[in-house]
Amino acid sequence: MTDRYNSLHTNSMQSRAATAVIDGAVHRVLRNTYMLLSITLAFSAITAGLSAVLRLPHPGILITLFGYFGLLFLVNKNRERGLGVAFLFALTGFMGYTLGPIIGHYLNMPNGGQTVMLAFGGTAAIFMGLSAYALTTKRDLSFMGGFLVVGILVAFLAGLAAIFFSIPALSLTVSAVFVLLMSGMILYETNNIVRGGETNYVMATLSLFVSIFNLFVSLLQLLGFASKD
Repeated sequence: MTDRYNSLHTNSMQSRAATAVIDGAVHRVLRNTYMLLSITLAFSAITAGLSAVLRLPHPGILITLFGYFGLLFLVNKNRERGLGVAFLFALTGFMGYTLGPIIGHYLNMPNGGQTVMLAFGGTAAIFMGLSAYALTTKRDLSFMGGFLVVGILVAFLAGLAAIFFSIPALSLTVSAVFVLLMSGMILYETNNIVRGGETNYVMATLSLFVSIFNLFVSLLQLLGFASKD
């Protein structure tokens, strides 16, 4: 009986130790992710501000896609090395540069400053609210992964069609859908980190940054359209 008690006690201690290790690993990934995310967001905001102030031209859809997917590939390829962080900064800086002319366009509209600030505030509120839920919920949100991937692919292709064929209604619809999809991505990625599914803070940062970026741009387009009325 004593041996059985000692065995159960030992197993319990080992289980708690393993849980502590897992929690510690998750904590490190979360800490590094949010630290790197805050720095890359600040860096992207600076490049966006400089791009807007200097009135730099938008690089165009083709260069934007080539630059984004090219740097995305480099980040993913070097995610286990320090070079991955360097490419992540290159990607976020490039995305900030492409955002500058867009912000400049809306600032030149009536109530443009208010529109930009509302989009910024809405993005911050959505991110913080969803992150808080994902960090505290006991639910496993991994089931959202497949749906989000398919939804983003369909919405991305629809967005390209709206640009090339100049269909404003489709563009607004895509923006509304992207708000929902990027909100889902914030939930999914944060929950994935908490549950130990994502252990690379570079890739976690990249996913959250892209979600926040697209969420902001989508809200900006929707609010900009609404302010015209």
